[in-house]
Amino acid sequence: MNDILIQNTTHFFKEKFGNQPQKVVLSPGRINIIGEHIDYNDGYVLPAAIDKIICFAFEKSNSKKSKIYAIDLNDEFEVDLTKEIQLSNVVWTNYILGVIKQLQDNGFSFEGFNCVFSSNIPVGSGLSSSAALECGMIFGIAALFNLTINKVDIALLGQKAEHWVGINCGIMDQFSSVHGQENKVIKLDCKTLEFEYHDANFSDYVLVLFDSNVKHSLFTSEYNTRRKECGEGLSIIKNHFTEIKSFRDCTEDQLLSIQDKMNATVFKRVHYVVKEINRVAQACNALDKGNIELLGQLLFDTHDGLSNEYEVSCPELDMLVATAKDDDSIIGSRLMGGGFGGCTINLIKKGEENEVKNKFSSLYLDIFGIELKFYDVKIANGTSLYNL
Repeated sequence: MNDILIQNTTHFFKEKFGNQPQKVVLSPGRINIIGEHIDYNDGYVLPAAIDKIICFAFEKSNSKKSKIYAIDLNDEFEVDLTKEIQLSNVVWTNYILGVIKQLQDNGFSFEGFNCVFSSNIPVGSGLSSSAALECGMIFGIAALFNLTINKVDIALLGQKAEHWVGINCGIMDQFSSVHGQENKVIKLDCKTLEFEYHDANFSDYVLVLFDSNVKHSLFTSEYNTRRKECGEGLSIIKNHFTEIKSFRDCTEDQLLSIQDKMNATVFKRVHYVVKEINRVAQACNALDKGNIELLGQLLFDTHDGLSNEYEVSCPELDMLVATAKDDDSIIGSRLMGGGFGGCTINLIKKGEENEVKNKFSSLYLDIFGIELKFYDVKIANGTSLYNL
């Protein structure tokens, strides 16, 4: 699939600008195996880059102007690098304008360029197409103009670009898009950006995402509420255990001993967080030992916590996971991402994917009247140059 995407993108570039591109960049989307809603709670996440990508083709324009064409949107825009970068009314262009602004603001010098890009990352599915766009643009500009920018800084610049657009994202998406390695997951400390790789050999199982095709409008307001509730809970924990600095220092026993000091809602939120931080460590251990069945159970446990304690699920996602629990072909399933819609991530026995897809597709349509989409994903390398 990616070969066709690369071929089409480079062919389009030649038709558009009359030349072969000077640089071609591949920038992937990402999944998160486990560690949901933990990035802003001082824990660890376990993301990986996937084999769904944005392909970029670049050349120098030999001017101060840059022309960028989005093949999938059949839309283009031009930016004059001598003028102040400002937000546009055309949303997709802001991510690229944000990247250019961050590079300029951080002292990087570069000229104009021509670029076309195309993607097979499903937009709005929670696979972080925006992070792939930001990191791919930065990587391409750096390669084109011989700028020295390390991977961590590419991720941080991408994150700042997204903040400039108005989305206050964490670092996980950009970090995993840049640092991904084939068949490796990344245990990332979102606080310090320290990280380590763990083998992701799923043995007799494959990863399939089920896209619920729903996105409930609760997400933004409820996200802010969760952050506030977790902050309140952590303050209470610190008041009773002075040695605790963050949730990662707190044991479940310590939390249970002061349950009566919190209201029921706050307790549920922080109970989920403490247990999920522990599940990330267990998941790494399970992968290291090749115990994929245990990893699957941890996914189910995480969903239970997200649904019942963190309360960020929805009927559609709960139905998909509950059905997965009763299916012998599926050893693990949970909602992935912020919640209130989006995808579930599933570990399915090799060779039984089609049967599972047919069953779930029919059942989901019967219950909700909505078409279920499926994405087969493999863990792949991070943002990189492609040699034509």
